[in-house]
Amino acid sequence: MNEMTRLMARIAKVISDKPSAFVTRVAVDGVDGAGKTVFADALGRALSASGRTVIRVSVDGFHNPRSVRYRRGRFSAEGFYLDSYDYCGLKTAVLEPLSPGGSGQWTQALFDHRSDSPITSAPQQAVAGAILLFDGIFAQRPELRGYWDITVFLDVRFDRSIARMRQRDGGPADRFTHLNWRYCQGQKHYIRACAPFSRATMVVDNNDVLSPFILHRAEPRRRLIRLFNRTSVR
Repeated sequence: MNEMTRLMARIAKVISDKPSAFVTRVAVDGVDGAGKTVFADALGRALSASGRTVIRVSVDGFHNPRSVRYRRGRFSAEGFYLDSYDYCGLKTAVLEPLSPGGSGQWTQALFDHRSDSPITSAPQQAVAGAILLFDGIFAQRPELRGYWDITVFLDVRFDRSIARMRQRDGGPADRFTHLNWRYCQGQKHYIRACAPFSRATMVVDNNDVLSPFILHRAEPRRRLIRLFNRTSVR
């Protein structure tokens, strides 16, 4: 059993042991390019292997239209943080139905950002004991944090996350470009304003996707200080 498999089994046990009257709601948070989707998919497989029903949802299915995302400017860091996603739609389609007292009827996605058009998805019915496994940036912002039973924050250096975004999306490699400045500054604002390191149930070092590991609870604060000192984008 390799490091990643062991870690997934460990986190899956933490999630499975969490008491829940309906659906256990788990968020995988982290900066863009931290590896959230890959991590959440692997965690979902570990949970499914243990016999749990997994509901996989990504924030990528809840983008705002391009006209809203870029209304403050194509390279606005403030716009990246404030305007990227339709949180009202996410709450209505997923989070409220899967919360205690909710209907259990959830919808996978509402918007395709590549075609810049709405998606019509058939509602699905959750079963009691299911696990919502959500991945997305800004998952612990005030509008969302009250919905999660467990949060996992992936700690990744910005130089590493930018390299991954370039491989994934074909973006620029230089973190000082206007586009990467937008991403980095928007996410630094989130880290300052929302303290995702300290709020998370656990923080995972995911700089090496093949060997992630859980940080000690005191470590994220030191990591945060180094993050701003080492990867500052001007």
